[in-house]
Order: sequence, then structure tokens, then C-alpha cells
Amino acid sequence: MADEASVSRSSLPLAQALSQVSGEIDHRFDTLLAVPDDPRAVLYRAMRHAAIGGGKRLRPLLVFATARMFGVDRDCAARAGLALECIHVYSLIHDDLPAMDDDDMRRGKPTVHKAFDDAIAILAGDSLQALAFEIVADPATHPDPFVRAELALELARAAGPGGMAGGQMMDIEAEKASFDLATVTRLQALKTGALISCGVEFGMILGRVPPEARTSLRGYARDIGLAFQIADDILDATGDEAAVGKRVGKDAAAGKETFLTLLGLDRAREQARLLVDQAIAHLHAYGDEADLLRDLARFILERDR
Repeated sequence: MADEASVSRSSLPLAQALSQVSGEIDHRFDTLLAVPDDPRAVLYRAMRHAAIGGGKRLRPLLVFATARMFGVDRDCAARAGLALECIHVYSLIHDDLPAMDDDDMRRGKPTVHKAFDDAIAILAGDSLQALAFEIVADPATHPDPFVRAELALELARAAGPGGMAGGQMMDIEAEKASFDLATVTRLQALKTGALISCGVEFGMILGRVPPEARTSLRGYARDIGLAFQIADDILDATGDEAAVGKRVGKDAAAGKETFLTLLGLDRAREQARLLVDQAIAHLHAYGDEADLLRDLARFILERDR
């Protein structure tokens, strides 16, 4: 659905794109989570605490960057990116709970259960998950009900037991068993990679790209998802807590096998570089309209948080 409101197909510099998408998502969360004048107010304040400010907004940026390639309406891409970020933020709230990772800091500020309490944190996460599906099912996100249904199906698959939640379960089990490289790769492809891949898939769904034409972009998404997690493992082991904005050294303390423990620092960095090169190679059929995706892949290796 390309018209004068459509996203330009030409690429933006990555720094500008990151700033633009971050501001867009913050603005939309500010509107979506306006605090009501009733007893639900504390729930909305908790959701705002988690959702507004901080974070890389990588998943919404992937929606924007992919949608841009196919001339998708900017508001459609923004709403889909917001829904995906709702799922990501909900997962972080629950991941930080005492029953899971028991973290005190996230994005440089107290986690939701610390700023409020456990019950409010659980409800805040539950509410953001529900809002994600409300957004993608709303005709404002796309006029075609078949497109909306495909968005909802993809989001459910990425967030559920065959995606992020399943990966989180494997991560919990990793504290009790020694996983080999293939199992760790599978764990991270679900826990981290599923929502990253969903961002690219959303852009293709909105752009009405037929399934048989999605192979190369799916390969790109798979490879950057794994590269992102390797970079995350490296940051957890070597990063500065103040810069990262959360507790580091968690995996080592829990005795978990990671890409870093299985490969070593040098090999892990080399594997991440190979994955980024491979991801970029998947874009060979596209011209400069895919430059933002290429820049984003390279950024994964350079980030410090």
C-alpha cells in the first residue's frame, strides 16, 4: 500500500534511524499508556516505567527498515513495531522477576518489581502482552484483515513456546545441565532470535511479500539474531555495568553454557563477524534500499549495551 504517506524506500543513516524510531516508539507508548484517573493508575505507571526511555528499539527498527524496502505506510509499520516492542518489554519485566533472573536494574533504572512490586510487575507484563495483540488486530494497523491475521499469527509463534517463551524455558534448564553448542544455538534462536526475526517478518507481511520470496530476508534475520546474542554474551562477560545498564556476569554466576564459554572470546567474536557477513550476503539481491539493514547488522558488533 504505497502512497504519499508511505515510508521512503531510500535508506537513512543508522544513527538517524535509531533516534527516529526510538522517539517514535516512546511517543506512541506515551499515548498508549496514558495514566487513567482510577485504581488502575499504578499499573499504567509500571508499564510506562518499563516501556518508555532506554532500550535499543532494535525490533521496531527492523520492522521499519524492512517495511521501508517495500513502500509500506509509515503508520502501519510504526504500529506493528510498537506491538512487537510491547512483547519485548513484557518479556523483560517477567525475565527480571525474582522467580526468573531476579535482576534489580534494567536500562539503567530499577526493574519494575523493584520500583513497584512483584504482583504489579506480573500484571504490567501481562497487560503489555495483551496490548500487543490488540494493536495488531486493530484495523488501524492495516486495512486488510488477512494481513492483520498473519501479523497476529507470526507474533504468537515468536512469543510462545515455539519462540521466546520456549527459549526462556531452555535458559532456565541451562542452569541444571551442560548444553552443547547446538543446544545453546537452538536456545538463543528461540529466546532472542524469534522476536528479532519477527521484526523482519512483520515488514514483509506488511509489504505483502509472498512466502516463497521471503527466504533471503529470513536468512538475514536468523543470522543477525545469533550474532546479537553472541555480542550479548560478550557484553555480559566483559561489558561495563554502567554502560550496559544492567547487571553483568549473570551467566557465569549461574553456571550456564553460552557461546562465550563454549567458543572462547576470540572464536566467539570471529563467529559473530562471520554471521554478520553472512547476513549481509543474504541481501545481495537488494540495492541501496537494504542499506539500513546492512548497517544494522554491522552495528550489532559495535554496540556497548
